[in-house]
Amino acid sequence: MSVPTSARLPLRTKLAFGSGDIGPAVATAIMSFFLLYFFTDVARLSPAVAGSILLVTKIWDAVNDPLIGLLSDRLRTRWGRRRPWLLFGAVPFGVAFFLLFQTPELGETAKVAYYLIVSLAMDTAFTMVNVPYTALTPELSRDYDERTSLNAYRFAFSITSGLIAAVLHPILVSTIAASTDVRTGYAVAALIWAVVCALPFFIAFAGTREQHTPEEEAPMPFWSGLRYVFANRAFRYVAGIYLLSWLVVQTVSTLIVYYMTYWMRRPEAISLVLLAVQGSALIWLFVWSAISRRLGKKGVYLVGMTTWVAVSLALFVVQPDWSLGAVMALAALAGVGVSVAYLVPWAMLPDVIELDELQTGRRREGAFYGFFVLLQKLGLAVGLFLVGQVLEWSGYMTPPPNAAAPIEQPESALLAIRLMIGPIAALVLIAGMALVARFPITRATHEQTLRALAQRQAL
Repeated sequence: MSVPTSARLPLRTKLAFGSGDIGPAVATAIMSFFLLYFFTDVARLSPAVAGSILLVTKIWDAVNDPLIGLLSDRLRTRWGRRRPWLLFGAVPFGVAFFLLFQTPELGETAKVAYYLIVSLAMDTAFTMVNVPYTALTPELSRDYDERTSLNAYRFAFSITSGLIAAVLHPILVSTIAASTDVRTGYAVAALIWAVVCALPFFIAFAGTREQHTPEEEAPMPFWSGLRYVFANRAFRYVAGIYLLSWLVVQTVSTLIVYYMTYWMRRPEAISLVLLAVQGSALIWLFVWSAISRRLGKKGVYLVGMTTWVAVSLALFVVQPDWSLGAVMALAALAGVGVSVAYLVPWAMLPDVIELDELQTGRRREGAFYGFFVLLQKLGLAVGLFLVGQVLEWSGYMTPPPNAAAPIEQPESALLAIRLMIGPIAALVLIAGMALVARFPITRATHEQTLRALAQRQAL
């Protein structure tokens, strides 16, 4: 039976659940910040080809994310519907991540085929663990504020592990490359992170329990599930909010490496800038979680994103001779908005699922979370694809093999990098804020939904 709406989760459950986001966060952070750069400057693919590989991968995502979500709705085991995916998908996830950052000696066509195949395998493995994992959230609690708390723990692990990965990855690569070469540096670092990605899923599997019985949630046919997910007006809003937010997160994450390397001419400071962004986001995650009890989720989003818009505009006017301290301060302010992009859409989604249950009489967390994870990876792919295409169009030059220092990029490429990290990012964030202002679910309406569900169950 469903847990009571007022049930509070023990700390150990929140910690075990939160640890399950370490692997996806590490993989996402490294792919967000360094994958396109690895493709262009290490594997030496053209920016357009590299971006296209990632876009094709997300076409496959359009199939596997919702499919895995619906399959997890239908699965019946003694461990539940979601947890078996964590147990059996962890190792394939780690192996696929390792293979993604290898540089085999292949011809140009074979090299493109290799990265396309491995990218597809990585995406499939990511889906197998991440969609069922995220769909555990409404299984653990129905309380409005408890879910915000649960997501705060999840994203504390997520941002912390993403922060550690983003900061340590270039240090690992450069340290290993100092005695070998940059390709070996990426390969060995990928092996270390592959292990880190896989192991926490076993902790999440062991430390959580699903609270709903199979009889309570009979599965819906595939196409009916798709139709009802997109027929839900509140879901369309939160999906748009998340897609726009995550598009900016991924685009800016990718561009930081290019911005610091070619515009600021300070590649050695990349780890410090990433530390400022992610460290600030980690702190503000808990600040916003507390503030949301007073302002609500919509209020938190609007305030946080206003700060990020201001930072985006400021980054456009920063000059290479500005002090590193000024750039670090802007990075820390950006973290105020980044934490909101992580926290609020994921905290809104369980409320949408409850409303859907009231309207349809079914619980389909897997379907909703499948499409939501699809949006996360679609934001990553579209961001990387657009960055790759714009760099290609702007005349970006791929560095020669074993270049000792960053090469001089044309003014058109530098302007493109600044526009994408500045005014263009600000416009997308403003569009997301407009959707948040119209989001139909509030604390009061959600409480009405829970009361109606309780009355239905009492009959």
